[in-house]
Amino acid sequence: MIQYFKNINGQTAEIDRAEMGVWVNLVPPFKEEEFIQLAEDLEIPIEFLRDSLDIDERPRYELEDNVKFVVIKTPTENNSFNDSEAFYITIPICIILTHTQIITVNSFDNGAIKKFLNSFQKRHPDKKNMMILKVFEKVVQNFMEFLKEINQRRNQYETSLYQSNSNVDLLNLMRIQKSLVYFVTALRSNEMLMMKLERTNFLSLNEEEREFLNDLIVDTSQALEMANIYTNILTSTLDAFASIISNNLNNVMKRLTSITIILSLPVMVASLYGMNVDNIPWAHSSYAFYVPIGLSIAIAIVISWYFMKKKWF
Repeated sequence: MIQYFKNINGQTAEIDRAEMGVWVNLVPPFKEEEFIQLAEDLEIPIEFLRDSLDIDERPRYELEDNVKFVVIKTPTENNSFNDSEAFYITIPICIILTHTQIITVNSFDNGAIKKFLNSFQKRHPDKKNMMILKVFEKVVQNFMEFLKEINQRRNQYETSLYQSNSNVDLLNLMRIQKSLVYFVTALRSNEMLMMKLERTNFLSLNEEEREFLNDLIVDTSQALEMANIYTNILTSTLDAFASIISNNLNNVMKRLTSITIILSLPVMVASLYGMNVDNIPWAHSSYAFYVPIGLSIAIAIVISWYFMKKKWF
């Protein structure tokens, strides 16, 4: 689906065709016929539109036929029904810059473009470079928001895990860890992209725009540092829980072994006194029934006291 937006007297208006100074936004579902027609109408390479459909497209920029192509990664919720997949993934936003229009292509619906649309009435379509930087700004804000949400969910699952040792909470922590891997990779690539854009001045930025890009690089570095910190904390937490689970298993095995030893000695006494021979002590006594019982209880008490002293229980 192709959307055309224009800023008319400070208001965002959706129109039905491409004009000068229009923001063109492509959202799923896509049709090949629309791609071909749009490429012809706006005089942009069809490969730019097709590359935008690749969810694994890495952040980069390219120039062809005086048309600029920029790809940046943004976070989004993972709608997969697989319970082992990450809660959040990253998807590309592809920005195509022509002489008269700015085109954004999204392989999935994402929050960064929605935020940009909500603030489009404050934008000036003739300042295309600043509009690209504003898209970058919304992407960084999205990362920050998702990282805070991830940290809150991590704390929630950790608290629940302390109380119940549930496998479901462990699985959820693993899904958060996968999400952070996506975030760290995407943020690192985004940071490199912005630094290259600053160094090469690919977008022909003026002084004000370059300063704004520098601020975005700092914010992206901060988001990357947050993602790394959360990843390290989560890794340490999972390692600690693995050690705790292993230690608990060792304690359980120790208790079971102790109980087995305590029960086996009375059984041995009873087995000896159950032998049909004449030379067993007190075999002909009137207390012959109570002797093995007393010995069994005494041995069990002594062994139990010893194990408790050694803190095996």
